[in-house]
Amino acid sequence: MKTKYFYGYNIVAAGFFIQAVSIGAMFTYGVFFKELQQEFGWSRALISGASSLAFFIMGAGAIIAGTLNDRIGPRIILTVSGISQGLGYLIMSQMNAPWQLYLLYGLFAGIGFSTHDVITLSTIARWFVKYRGMMSGIAKIGTGAGQFLVPLVATMLISSCGWRNAYLIIGGVVLVALVAVAQLMKRDPRKIGLLPDGNKEVIKDKASSGEDHGLSLREAIRTVQFWGICLSEFAVFFCIFTVIVHIVPHALDRGIKPAIAASVLSTIGAVSMVGRFVMGTINDKIGGKRSLITCFIIMIGGLILLQFAGSLWTFFLFAVVYGFAHGGLFTVMSPTIAEFFGMGSHGQLFGAVLFIGTIGATLGPIVTGYVFDISGEYRVAFMALTVFAIVGLIPIMFLRQIKGTGKP
Repeated sequence: MKTKYFYGYNIVAAGFFIQAVSIGAMFTYGVFFKELQQEFGWSRALISGASSLAFFIMGAGAIIAGTLNDRIGPRIILTVSGISQGLGYLIMSQMNAPWQLYLLYGLFAGIGFSTHDVITLSTIARWFVKYRGMMSGIAKIGTGAGQFLVPLVATMLISSCGWRNAYLIIGGVVLVALVAVAQLMKRDPRKIGLLPDGNKEVIKDKASSGEDHGLSLREAIRTVQFWGICLSEFAVFFCIFTVIVHIVPHALDRGIKPAIAASVLSTIGAVSMVGRFVMGTINDKIGGKRSLITCFIIMIGGLILLQFAGSLWTFFLFAVVYGFAHGGLFTVMSPTIAEFFGMGSHGQLFGAVLFIGTIGATLGPIVTGYVFDISGEYRVAFMALTVFAIVGLIPIMFLRQIKGTGKP
């Protein structure tokens, strides 16, 4: 039997909101890109460098946050990260030098970004087993909602009250919203007398009980599967975060108006919501390996389309195809790690995989900005993204289940 209302749904709702606010704010960086160039005359490589630092801090912080989440739970961690991200955006409204951009966005905002995935999705993985993929997908829809709405809001704020006031408003909303919602998060259903999925009866199957079992990080790093997943995540982040930072400047270079260029980024976010829910639900039926392969194939198709994007309709076609894969890839990784390695150290393992991924996120935008600065175009850089996506697909195709940690 099931309870009439399961607190786990509050966890999913809070995860949705945290994802929307935190990553919605992250996605505004491309919208502010040209504003910073025009105000200060900074190069694209310099501006991209701050986002690369933020992604690196996000990854390094994810390992720490994931480890702490396994031990003390999500509430305190999310409160601290929410304060850091909110203050970063608030004070950016007053910045005048590159070091301030790197400190406030690279460090402060980066700390805030570090918890949005590893804490919310690892916590959801403890609250749900049977519908783990679907619930992860629903929470990740929040990311898509944020990606769709917040860049549009940021564009309107910049046009109406300037980029400094826009950062001030965004920072205030981020600070209040993230700290408030963090108070709803609880680490484990068993801590409050519940079982995963809202089950009332005692579950005999240990794998379904939500008990802490599986491989530790030390054990996982000795497996080929772990490093294969890490390589794939590196490729995913290299591609995805390059697109996040550079798709709006690229569209502007092609003569597309700022509001419409921002809507290309927003379209990626909107379509990614479909990808998150669909692939999260499918993941519960076909498993992580097949889900990841599907997402990679679709992403490669989208990146091929990007090579030919010049007119408005081709940009939006790219956004639709790529956006679906974007959403799916971010959703299925957490359930895949639980499937292959168990839940005993899920937060730490997920954090470690995210850290490797964010090394790709660190390199992708700044390398792409450097390539643009010396060549004056994105063609070579976008071709490289397609190659990276293919490289990321290969280890997933050869993944094999680890005995004793999940279903065959």
